[in-house]
Amino acid sequence: MSTSNSQEPTTGAPKEVDDSYAESKAKFESKAKSEYFDPCQELAQKSIKCLHRNGGDKTMCGDYFQ
Repeated sequence: MSTSNSQEPTTGAPKEVDDSYAESKAKFESKAKSEYFDPCQELAQKSIKCLHRNGGDKTMCGDYFQ
């Protein structure tokens, strides 16, 4: 039995798009790759964790402080 349903499935997506953030979205999408990303942040966090683990002894965390 084949029934043809001419109704379109509902996707849950809004039919109208809110443009209140259009300017921010355009600025974010056109930014330079490193504008909002600190490439040193991950290493800085790891070095701080190492210092906490080792009681503040920099010699134990020499890989981070060269």
